[in-house]
This record gives sequence, C-alpha cells and structure tokens, in this order.
Amino acid sequence: MKALIIGGGIAGPAAAMALQRAGIEATVHEARPTGADGVGVFLTLGSNGIDALRAIEADQPAVAAGFPTPRIDLFSTTGKALGQIRTSGPDGGFTSRTLKRADLCRALHDEARRRGVRIEQGARLVDAEDTGDGVRAVFADGGEAHGDLLIGCDGLHSTVRTLIDPAAPAPAYAGLVGLGGYTRGVPVDAEPGCYRMVFGKRAFLGYALAPDGQVWWFANVPRPDEPARGEAEATGAEEWRRRLVELFADDAGPAAELVRASREIMPAGPIHAMPGVPTWHRGRMIIIGDAAHAPSPSSGQGASLSVEDAVELARALRDLPTVERAFAAYETLRRPRVERIAKQAARVNSNKAAGPVARVFRDLLMPLLLPRMANGKRIQETYGHHIDWNTPHTPPGAASGRAPGYFRV
Repeated sequence: MKALIIGGGIAGPAAAMALQRAGIEATVHEARPTGADGVGVFLTLGSNGIDALRAIEADQPAVAAGFPTPRIDLFSTTGKALGQIRTSGPDGGFTSRTLKRADLCRALHDEARRRGVRIEQGARLVDAEDTGDGVRAVFADGGEAHGDLLIGCDGLHSTVRTLIDPAAPAPAYAGLVGLGGYTRGVPVDAEPGCYRMVFGKRAFLGYALAPDGQVWWFANVPRPDEPARGEAEATGAEEWRRRLVELFADDAGPAAELVRASREIMPAGPIHAMPGVPTWHRGRMIIIGDAAHAPSPSSGQGASLSVEDAVELARALRDLPTVERAFAAYETLRRPRVERIAKQAARVNSNKAAGPVARVFRDLLMPLLLPRMANGKRIQETYGHHIDWNTPHTPPGAASGRAPGYFRV
C-alpha cells in the first residue's frame, strides 16, 4: 500500500512515520519550496502529543527542541490569581513542552527523512481524483502522483477538504488577532517554563520564561470584525508595539514592558478555528489534523491532536481490512475527542474578549470553578490521553473490548 500525504507541517511527517511503522509506504508533498523556518511563533506540544510521538518512537527530537511547561497560572488584569492548570499526564506521565513551531516542523522532517521518508517540496496540490482502486494527485507544476490513498494534512485552508466536500465550511474567525515575540532583560515573577496567562483589560497576554532567561510571549487582541486578508500581517512590528503597549498600559504585571523591550515581534494574523467539518473522508481520500478539526490556539492542543490523528489513522489502516473501513473506524474514534476540545477552546476565546460586566463575573467565578476543572476529568482526558501502538485497533464499543486510544486517567 502506498499513501500520498498532502502537507508537510506537523501532521504530514508524523503521519508518514506512523504509516511507515505500520508497513505502508508514504510520500509527503509540501507546497512550500523550502522548510518551515519563520512560520508561526511558538506552541505547546502537550503531554498527550508527546505520548503519541512516543508510540512511533519519534518523541525525542521534538522533546529536545523545547523546554518543559508543567503548569499554566492564570491572572486578572489587576494581578489577582485566578487559578492554575497542570499540563502533564497523570501518574507521572510526560510533561508538556513549549517550542518554536519551526523547530518542531524541522525536528519531524529531519526524523522522517532519517527513516527514509520522501518529502517533495514545492508540490502544491491543485486536484485529486479517486480512481476506484487508487488516487491520482495533480500538482501546480503539472506533475502527478499515484497511490492507494490520499491523506490531507494541509491545514486550515485545506485543498483536500474542498476536494472531498465542495460544500465544506470555511475556517471560522475567532474574534481575535494573534502575535508574539521574544524579550530579554525584563524581570518576570514566574517559575521557569510555567506559563502566565493574563486576562487583560483590553487584550490577553501569555508568557513563559525559557531556561536561557528569554521571555517568550504572545498576545491576543479582540477584534469583532475579521481583518481583510493580509491586513494584520501587513501592519509593521513597530505599529503593533505601539498598539500593544497602549492596550496593556492599565494591566498589572510586565505585559507592556515585555512588548516595549522586545527585539523581535513576529507578524500578526487573525485567529481561525475549524470546529466542525461534517465530512472527513470520501472514497480513498481523508483529512486529518487542522484540515479536519483545528481548535483555536487557546486549546494548546492543535499540534498534539494532529500527531494523535496521524498515529491513530496509521493503526486503523494497519489493522482493518479496507481503506474505507479504516477511515470510518478512525473517524468514530477521533471525532468526539477533537470536537470536545474545540468547544472548550471556543469558551476560552470568549473569556479573552470579555466586556466589563463579563470580566467581573469571570474574575469572581474562575477561582471557584477552576480548581475543580483543572484537576477534573476533562483536563485529565486531554493531557492524559494514551495510544497503545501494539494493541490492535477496534472501533469503540466493539465486542472485543475497549478501543485503544482510551483515556488514561
């Protein structure tokens, strides 16, 4: 069996390695002519994402590229502590890591190539056809590729998604513009590696102190109307510096100073999510990762869910007799989990853009509710998710027992 993988971000090389481990040949076709350097700022790879990479023995390069992020501390605009969330698996499981998106992509690409996976750069998909016994992919340069199945790992603005279902929804604007940067020389009252998240009066700030003393920060700026394509990105770093300093001026903590002193501010962009795609697969084509279910970055789970998808799809293709049955079993297993996490992230977004009255209720209720939530089943289900590669894949509820990919809580 041969798989064509469209997209070489995070899900693509992870899927190729998982398929290879399942005995399926895979080639990654990436639209960019070069690597992912300069793409995105940084992200969190959750303990569940590390666990999924461990299932295919590919976790070490990713872990080495980042630093441990065991906890998130939440604060109000006045500096009031609202609570904390632990981002590690239960029972001494893996600790989440923070790393630059480009470094994670590079680590996965390098490891995939080391294992013999072919990655074709500059291969932008424009069309694909299910031929009944295979798939034909057509690229912008006129080239073609043929395989037994095609996996769309091509992100929020997926071409494969619209080929599977021309009526598929477009990504939904989350009401926020996001950007970030890196600062040295500003003292922060934070434990190294642990995030501090501040629900500011006019914007949201998150930051973490890296082991080398550099502060990694990101900002979410509420904006009800979606910016025109390229508008936020075209606004220069100095203009964003001025705006953010003004937005954070009345907030307790180092937000304004972090922005003011930052030597590097990455380009801004509107935040989108893909919370509900009705059709994930048709015939021999399927979408995974952000192409199928991108949660808002507020979830901290986008990369982790993409890696989980890659491993679970490979297991289904390994263990079930046809591509169609494997796709169906995979969707039955994955859809409830990813859609629950997407809904949780949407609720966090609404808190980031809260008005004056909603801020008061949020700051009163969060210290009461968060301890129960942070240590409850939902958080454990998110970060404690475990995939057992060696257990045969069975659809949830099958007579043979509980399906692999169960929640380890």
